[in-house]
Amino acid sequence: MLRMLRGEIEPAMPMRAEPLAEAEIAAISEWIAAGAADDTPEEMRLGAATGPIVYRQPPVITAVAYSADGEWLAVSGNREVLLHRRSKIGGGDSLEARFSSVSERIQGLAFLRNGRLIATGGTPARFGEIQIWDVENGELRVSNMLCHDTLFGLAVSPDERRLAIGCADHTVRIHQATSGRELLRMNHHENWVLGVVFGGDGRRIVSVGRDRAAKLIDASSGAFVENINLLRGELSAVVRNPRIEAVVIGGEDRVPYYYRMDRARKMLIADDSTLVREFERQDGEIFALAVDPRGERLAVGGAAATVPIYDLETGERTATASGHSAGIYTMAFDPTGAELATAGFDGRLRLYRAGDGELLHEFVPVPLEGNPQGVTTAGGAP
Repeated sequence: MLRMLRGEIEPAMPMRAEPLAEAEIAAISEWIAAGAADDTPEEMRLGAATGPIVYRQPPVITAVAYSADGEWLAVSGNREVLLHRRSKIGGGDSLEARFSSVSERIQGLAFLRNGRLIATGGTPARFGEIQIWDVENGELRVSNMLCHDTLFGLAVSPDERRLAIGCADHTVRIHQATSGRELLRMNHHENWVLGVVFGGDGRRIVSVGRDRAAKLIDASSGAFVENINLLRGELSAVVRNPRIEAVVIGGEDRVPYYYRMDRARKMLIADDSTLVREFERQDGEIFALAVDPRGERLAVGGAAATVPIYDLETGERTATASGHSAGIYTMAFDPTGAELATAGFDGRLRLYRAGDGELLHEFVPVPLEGNPQGVTTAGGAP
């Protein structure tokens, strides 16, 4: 290790970064001479028990995901993921499992292996973390710490072998899904990367962030291909149409833009030839986007209190989901596309009928002190 830090052998460490100062290398040398003891604080160790979280008020919800069969709904909490059985929501006893996490805030959630595993991307304040949980026995299989800053979103490749995640250190990282091992690290952005999605064949990804660019990247080599969009405002969200190689992006300027991933002709300066359509301007900044599994509906969430639902191909608004009192940070369609889950700042999870925006269920997904099952309502009734 010392020889790598001093640049005497390859790979020189730290990789793709400035060499450490002599004083830092000396401190590491002293630590090794003292026995190289693992001095990781107990609360930050792999699988460290944080104990059951006691909630006195609903936490901000930043991630939600349905399992492939629609039976499970995973929701982010504070330092944990809460697993609800969809068929029991509305009856007051849907909470089936709680997975304690080192990360205070879970920024991305995804089911793997037909609902047998849950992958999370979170932020334990001092570094980013990817975790893999076994749903059946609650075992934490992987806790991989990466990036000395916040992680954003979590994308799963179509074959479920890789995870992609955006980082506040301006990188996009691809990891092996079962082991959490890093496969690629890409430095094509000039600011925080706030969203990433795989193409339909898993060979490419599109990432968006504060530098305003939607970047098309080769997911095998990590090579930058091109920006698919005309630069406008900062971008916070990206989602792919599951039927074709096209994505919707949105962010600061409040307009969802629908782009093809492939260009019909050679790119020109200030070229926007891949733009399919602009949707209507929203009432607030866009934080979250969702497309149903059939590629028919687009839901848009953000600083506004409502979630408009559009026909993806025509751009026509077909429904509006109402009921939120503040910003919406995460959304997901169920596997049939008939139901839309939304959540955000007010800490309540709302389930809507996607066709007409009718509120089906509204509840607090964490057990509140004095009310172990949280607060549940059906059909919008208190």
